[in-house]
Amino acid sequence: METKLKLSDSKKVRCMIISILGFPDKNLTESLLSRRVKDIMGISSESPNGSQQIVQKETRDETTPLLPVKVEEEGFHEFNGASFSGAVFNLSTTIVGAGIMALPASIKMLGIIPGILMIIVVALLTEASIDMLVRCSHQGKITSYGWLMGEAYGQWGRIALQASVVINNIGVMIVYMIIIGDVLSGTSSTGVHHRGILEGWFGAHLWNSRAIVLLATTLFVFAPLVSFKRLDSLRYTSALSVALAVVFVVITAGIAIIKLFNGTVAMPKLFPELDGLSSIWKLFTAVPVLVTAYICHYNVHSIDNELEDRTQIKPIVRTSLFLCSSVYIATSFFAYLLFGEGTLDDVLANFDANLGIPFSSVFDDIVRVSYAAHVMLVFPIVFFALRLNLDGLLFPTSRHISRDNKRFAIITISLLTVIYLAAIFIPSIWDAFQFTGATAAVLIGFIFPAMVILRDPYGIASKCDKILAVTMIVLAVLSNSVALYSDAMNIFRKEEEA
Repeated sequence: METKLKLSDSKKVRCMIISILGFPDKNLTESLLSRRVKDIMGISSESPNGSQQIVQKETRDETTPLLPVKVEEEGFHEFNGASFSGAVFNLSTTIVGAGIMALPASIKMLGIIPGILMIIVVALLTEASIDMLVRCSHQGKITSYGWLMGEAYGQWGRIALQASVVINNIGVMIVYMIIIGDVLSGTSSTGVHHRGILEGWFGAHLWNSRAIVLLATTLFVFAPLVSFKRLDSLRYTSALSVALAVVFVVITAGIAIIKLFNGTVAMPKLFPELDGLSSIWKLFTAVPVLVTAYICHYNVHSIDNELEDRTQIKPIVRTSLFLCSSVYIATSFFAYLLFGEGTLDDVLANFDANLGIPFSSVFDDIVRVSYAAHVMLVFPIVFFALRLNLDGLLFPTSRHISRDNKRFAIITISLLTVIYLAAIFIPSIWDAFQFTGATAAVLIGFIFPAMVILRDPYGIASKCDKILAVTMIVLAVLSNSVALYSDAMNIFRKEEEA
């Protein structure tokens, strides 16, 4: 005998769930839970006789969010009413990562004036792309980037976004490991060996080689931190990581200013040196590095969902981008001023020589240790999003990964192994940034938001919005295509020379 349920029953269940979860926005919560409640209770679409019948199994809609609604039921979004300053802090932490280490090399390639202008332009384009996502999400009451892509382009749109986040975050974490290896064990990626901290203190031994040091870091630092199933468990390590990044910026600026007043720094080039078509193509390789430095889009919805007043998200984004751009400009300018044409792809590797000031070796070690520790503490935050999105790609119909210990352990161990091996065999963070920046990062940051506006699923895009969206796509595709071509030519040229 078939069981029939009235619509009033569904409404009562929704109200009960809302009261238990304590969501501040009843209308938003009802819209998010309506379809899930009907699926759980087995209510199908209304039949001709006005009744609603039981559905034998739950179907997964192609618009299922990147973070499924069931995640909210497990308490991942239980912290409501986040403050303005807290949201700015969280978004700024997402933005400022390892990208800051590669920006001085971009300034060296582009020159100070074009380099600083590019940092500002990319920041403005990032603000515009985030605004596109936020406006569409608020209009459609969407709570995740993946869900929005699913609304605009169906299941394959959502999958494309999740795959891009996976690729981008893997690339970023490989960069983190490369930086740690450079700082602790040294690097010879430019043909000249730069000593690491452990080598400088104890000499070169097998136990402080790159492979052993990274293995120890993975087992004794990363493995415990990525074992947490709640992102909130990392709030204290996140705060400490920001403080360590500030130490690096302040010391670098202070040393550069002292040497500038002492007249011991060379005049930096204001514009790039062009000696042929190949040098022009080479300039485009800096674009993916700049793009990667601003990718934070996959965390915007999480921050937005926690705000008591969701209209604050736009000023929060602007404030965060202003702060991060200021840090980027200061670090890039002073690091290039300090090291000139000797600036390496990973500027931390420059801090292994005499800086020309008293207690130079002490400042060298403080800068490198502080930023290496910063990277170690940021790693698990990026890893958390990577694991969640990879699990969504591989097991879209399974229960949440936090409730399956076996799947949680297998995915975690597999990702750590892949990242560790890649960090051993990729010699330079410039190579990793160019790959992720020219592929996944540009999709997440510019192409996907522009595609959403062009599809305009909620009818809110103006003519100016669509013109800007087309412009962003054209610039992103052209600049990154040229960057990939230039990278390929450089690789072939190095092989011929070898």
